[in-house]
Amino acid sequence: MAIEYWMQGPVEGIPALLQPVAHALLQARDEVRTTMTGFPEVLLWEKPADTASPGFHLKHLRGVIDRLFTYALAQPLSATQLEELAAESNNTGDLSSLLNAFSQQIDKALVQLSRTDPATLTDYRGVGRKQLPSNVIGLLFHAAEHTMRHTGQLLVAAKVLQAAAHV
Repeated sequence: MAIEYWMQGPVEGIPALLQPVAHALLQARDEVRTTMTGFPEVLLWEKPADTASPGFHLKHLRGVIDRLFTYALAQPLSATQLEELAAESNNTGDLSSLLNAFSQQIDKALVQLSRTDPATLTDYRGVGRKQLPSNVIGLLFHAAEHTMRHTGQLLVAAKVLQAAAHV
């Protein structure tokens, strides 16, 4: 079994206070890639026990990182981001494309983490149209936490679907 990212030492170029965020994102990418390699395309949009499909989780994983990291930059969501959010529950996209989009979003997030000044971590950031109160570290931490939550849900959904299909 591979050593988890948080036990592998610092991720190069990432400020010390943001290492846990980088570790969580890298761990999620690794676990998702491992679990979804060879996953049957026909099961991608199936909902085990009427819960979210693996395809939804993959779209949501990419999208939530994109949105929360946008808020961390004190930027509003773009029209494209809002359209993508609205389309997360649509059964569109193939496994390879969804996995690639998630991986690319992790890469983009790591670049942003490397450019984040630790002195700004407690700076106020408004979230959403209502500008609910948060700060840079809160948004980045929540992105990591939410990513790991959906990664776990995705892994269970994938295993349940494969077991039910005897794959």
